[in-house]
Order: sequence, then C-alpha cells, then structure tokens
Amino acid sequence: MFTSDSIEATVEMLSALPTIGRKTAQRLTFFLLRQPEDFTQRFVATLLDLKKNVKFCSTCFNFTETDPCPICSSSKRDSGVICVVEEPSDVLAIEKSHEYFGKYHVLHGVLNPLDGVGPEDIKLRELIARLDGSVHEIILALNPNVEGEVTTQYIAKFIAPLGIKVTRIARGVPIGSDLEFADEATISRALQGRGTV
Repeated sequence: MFTSDSIEATVEMLSALPTIGRKTAQRLTFFLLRQPEDFTQRFVATLLDLKKNVKFCSTCFNFTETDPCPICSSSKRDSGVICVVEEPSDVLAIEKSHEYFGKYHVLHGVLNPLDGVGPEDIKLRELIARLDGSVHEIILALNPNVEGEVTTQYIAKFIAPLGIKVTRIARGVPIGSDLEFADEATISRALQGRGTV
C-alpha cells in the first residue's frame, strides 16, 4: 500500500490492463508522475479521443473511426473473400503480411460452452447476414486452440449448405523453429497441410 491513495488507485487501474502486472503498473505510475503536466493532459485527451472516436465498422466489426472502415470501403479489396478472425488485433497481424487482399469479419470472441459463450454472444449472425451471394470463399483464421477449433467447425458446418468454399489458414511448424521442439499436434497439422516444393 502506498502513502498516496491516488498512486494506489492508478496502480490498480493500470494493473487491470492485459499483460500489465502490479510491478509494471507501479513503474508506469511513477513514470507518469515524473512527466510534465502537458504530457499528462495529452495522455488523458488521447484516451478520451480513443473512446469517443473509435467504433465498430458496421460491416466487418473491426475498430474504425469511419463507417464503413477503410478496408470495407476499398474498391481494391476482393469482396468475394471474407477472412474471419477472432479479434481486431488479428486483422493487423494479417495485414502486416501484405498477402491478403479480401475483406474481414471480426467475431469478437470464440465459442466457449464451458464459459457460457454461445453463437449469440459473438458476431456470427452478422457474418451469416453478409453471405448474400457475392461471397465465394470464407477463410477461417481463428487461433489454433480448442475454442478456435470448435468455432471453426461450427462455422464450417453452418456455411456448408450455402455452397460457399470454406478454407482455413495453414498451421504447422513455424519458420526458425526446430522439429525436435514441436509438439505432436503441430507436427501432425504440418504433415496434413503439406504442399509441393
């Protein structure tokens, strides 16, 4: 406990952020205390602007300041291909590859029956509503864990009767790693997804 309630409240608030433990929150609090007043005012204004200006794209549900977002409104993107991801941060990861030129759909979660997360709790209805006949491929790019796999299978089974091609991103051994350190499931997926050289 600090001698200042304000310091303690700031540490508590910062430690509520993902991947920020109490020690890091303390360091950030002391950093903020050492900054000039104008830095603090700009910091607060930036956070308020973030909450005021950023919203969901009404088409893909990515974060944006314009609706529809720049990706959905771009005529250079292929509207017939939709890449389905779990979170907005996944869109950024795929965009960094400079290899994908279709559109996106952000689910904002995955199915997790044990935690009570069902199809109505993520943006599945909105995805289905986008399948108006112009979409010819859905790419499922969900995280390779149990919940991602359950969601992938659910979406694939739901879309199958519509005659739309459903694919998933390849999974396997990452570049720069050694086979001896890969687990059995990773090696199995890498073998199943093998391609010609």
